[in-house]
Amino acid sequence: MKTVALAGSPGRGKKFIAYIKRYWTLYLLLLLPLTYFIIFKYIPMQYIQIAFKKYSIVKSVWEMPWAANNGLEYFIKAFSNKDFINALRNTIMLNFLDLIFGFPAPIILALLLNELPFPRYKRVTQTVAYMPHFLSWVIIAGLARQLFAPTSGLVNNFLTKIGLDTIPFLNEPKWWVVTYVFLGIWQSVGWNTIIYLAAITAINPELYEAAEMDGAGRFRKMWHITLPGIRTTIVTLLILSLGRILGSEFDRPFALMNHMVNDVANVISIFVYKYGIQALQFSLATAVGLFQSVVCVIFLFMANALAKRFGERGVW
Repeated sequence: MKTVALAGSPGRGKKFIAYIKRYWTLYLLLLLPLTYFIIFKYIPMQYIQIAFKKYSIVKSVWEMPWAANNGLEYFIKAFSNKDFINALRNTIMLNFLDLIFGFPAPIILALLLNELPFPRYKRVTQTVAYMPHFLSWVIIAGLARQLFAPTSGLVNNFLTKIGLDTIPFLNEPKWWVVTYVFLGIWQSVGWNTIIYLAAITAINPELYEAAEMDGAGRFRKMWHITLPGIRTTIVTLLILSLGRILGSEFDRPFALMNHMVNDVANVISIFVYKYGIQALQFSLATAVGLFQSVVCVIFLFMANALAKRFGERGVW
């Protein structure tokens, strides 16, 4: 047996060398993203320790003293802070509403665009739909204030002229949440639709032809062919969305918020900005960010395991 192993090893070595000679350019291309992840993603992970230590600007992260309560001082401080509890509640609420109303929107739009009989009109509609993706939230917030202002906004002026009451879109918490979710859908629906349209193109056209021969209409073809054909893509993106359920972008709520809606607009990212950057409590901000990341990873694993249990492939 040893003789066979020794005899076989040079052959494997030659195959390995031939394989590297053939595909070395692909590994060379892979080197750049690997270098990026190592330098900007993995090396900075050492600074997670700041969440468990007393931050000092003059000491390295390895020299900083440990915080009280076995390093959990800043986690206890965060969970005893009413602003953090409020920010945690608002983050979950806004992300959940985005998931409920925002996730199906690009699927519906992709199904509708796929059924358009005129290719030119389809391209124009798709272009108009995904153009808002390239606008920053600062610009979108400025447009929102011009459109939805209580007295001078275009929408409320129109409502007044037709005899209806004005709506405080940006000044009342309930209406602010509605406006926040609506603007998020408007900004992202076209861009996310591209993924589903790409998945639809991979469906075998013969399935549609067979369905037409059996007398199926547009709705039945969408329900029995198109949706099952993109189910894997839908499940994958749903898993990733659930993994971001506790994540919070900064620019969107910060640009749209004002002092009258602080109770619903204050999310974790704004809490970290106020307490971490403005108040110079870097250990507290790191602790909050670490808690946020750990919870997101847990949700990601749970969603992936649940998808596999129902027979889907999952993310990995």
